[in-house]
Amino acid sequence: MNFPRRPLKLDDCQTHGRGSGSELFLVEGDSAADAVSRVRNAAFQAVLPMQGKPLNALKASDKKVAGHPLFKALADAIGGGSGPRFEVAACRYDRILLLMDPDADGIHCSVLMLMFFQRWMPTLLDAGRIELVRPPWGEVLAAGAVVPRVAFSEPELQLLADGLRAQGGVVARRYRGLAAIDAQVLHATCIAPASRHTSIVTAAQAAAMIRMLSNGGPAG
Repeated sequence: MNFPRRPLKLDDCQTHGRGSGSELFLVEGDSAADAVSRVRNAAFQAVLPMQGKPLNALKASDKKVAGHPLFKALADAIGGGSGPRFEVAACRYDRILLLMDPDADGIHCSVLMLMFFQRWMPTLLDAGRIELVRPPWGEVLAAGAVVPRVAFSEPELQLLADGLRAQGGVVARRYRGLAAIDAQVLHATCIAPASRHTSIVTAAQAAAMIRMLSNGGPAG
């Protein structure tokens, strides 16, 4: 199968097409993309960085969405077109994984991307081919330990630190983006299919997340 030329920012994988197991990680910015590219499996895992927060695809005009650099690059990477002509069977990847930084901006970016998929590629949601990756929030290193223990929320980080502190000194650290996460931790918790923390986003779940964000303020 012949595919059009890939976007320059895309760090593509070697295998593509339905049933290939290929995956596309969508991340925030070049630093995150570099970190993920270093630990991904280039045989079946591709990486595409965003530049800033995505456009609100539910409020913007069709022309503005179609001309947005990120959405153009994403549509070209995925294949299958977009909008009413989108063909899920023609996608180059089996899964699209939203891997954003572990902070409020990361959540915001994920929901903005779900807005795009809901409007322009809804059959990806219907087919269960979009997943959210939950990156770790921080880590705690106990005195004398070599491998840190990771937490996925602030309360979990505090609880873990308090528990280990009773056994001796600890160093707690909150991650400042994906690039700040140790490579082995990033691979195990976010990249490796057997151990990463992900969840499939259904169309109903995407709509609920969009409503929640919209009720809390403008989405971009």
